Formats: sequence, structure tokens, C-alpha cells
Amino acid sequence: MRPRLLLAFPLTLFAACTDAGAPEPTRGTSEPAPAASAVEPPAPPSSAPSPTPRLPAGIDAEVLRVTDGDTIRVRLRPADARALGTEDGRVERVRYIGMNTPETRHSPRGPEPFGEAATEANRRLVKDQTVRLVPGVDERDRYGRLLADVYLPDGTFVNAKLVEDGFARVMTVPPNVRHADRLRALEREAREAGRGLWGAR
Repeated sequence: MRPRLLLAFPLTLFAACTDAGAPEPTRGTSEPAPAASAVEPPAPPSSAPSPTPRLPAGIDAEVLRVTDGDTIRVRLRPADARALGTEDGRVERVRYIGMNTPETRHSPRGPEPFGEAATEANRRLVKDQTVRLVPGVDERDRYGRLLADVYLPDGTFVNAKLVEDGFARVMTVPPNVRHADRLRALEREAREAGRGLWGAR
């Protein structure tokens, strides 16, 4: 019996050592890792076109030349020329209503101060543009020029813009007084701010 006991002892010791070296199983149930939260990409910028400004009813014309700060030459479109009672494609001289800029050519004293600056400001606004002309109650002056309020396609009222920026003074000649109050208010603001010709004094 003694030899059998000696053989069993090493086997028991080997089994104990094997169990001691084995890693202890993880307790508890394993849970799947939480999924990364989805980040929504920023919304693309809207591609919807800007609404087209509503222009007052009038005559569309192509600007051919800027004469000075308050006068331009235009070519009328056929339909608009007929509405005005003139020839198709006729070139018209247009004098802005309600304002006056310093003279560059016709003053007996020669070019007036700030006249060139006013001409250049007008050129920046209307050169190569198609403008909307709104004739006055009196459509023409004594020189045969078409008297009109002038608008750009984006809705800019050119007569008012030149007064607002200090390139023109208000000049009211009845019965063409549609925007007289607005132009006077803009002139007052330009004078108080010292813009353009009001700051050149």
C-alpha cells in the first residue's frame, strides 16, 4: 500500500499547481461597447435664389454713357420706346429728378469743385447697367432731356443714393416732387455726417 500512496501524491500536487496557474474566469456578464453617437453633418447653405426686388413701373433702358453726376445717355428697348412714344432703339438723354450735382462742363466758371467726384460716383453705380426709368409728371425739361427717377436691378434708387452719399444736393422742381421729402432727409443726414461735398468745405 505504501508505494501506491507515493505515486498518488505527485499526481495530486501536479493538478494543484496546474489549477493555481490558470487565469481566474471573468465574473459577471460582458456587455457590448456602446456605439459611437452619430454626428449629423452641418446643413448645406441654402441654394434658394434671393427674391427679386420689386421695381416701380417704368421704362427699361441700357446705359450707354455717364455724362456727369446727374445725367446719363441710354438706349431704350423697343417696347419701352413705343410706350414713351419714341423710335425703337432711340438714344435718350436722361436727367435725374430731385437732385443736382456740381457741374463739370457747362458752368461759366469752369468745372465746379467735386463735380468729377460726383460723375465718378454716378459711373460706378450705373455704368453698363440696364436701369429702370420712372418718368416724372413733367417728362422733359427745356433741353429736351427725359426727367426720371432711376433704379438699378437690385432696387437701388440712384437719385437717392447720390444724395445720401453726399455727391448731390436736393433740387426740387414742381410738379416732379414724388420723393422730395425723402431726398431732403437724406441730404440733411449727409450734411451732418460730413459726407462727400459736405465734408470738402
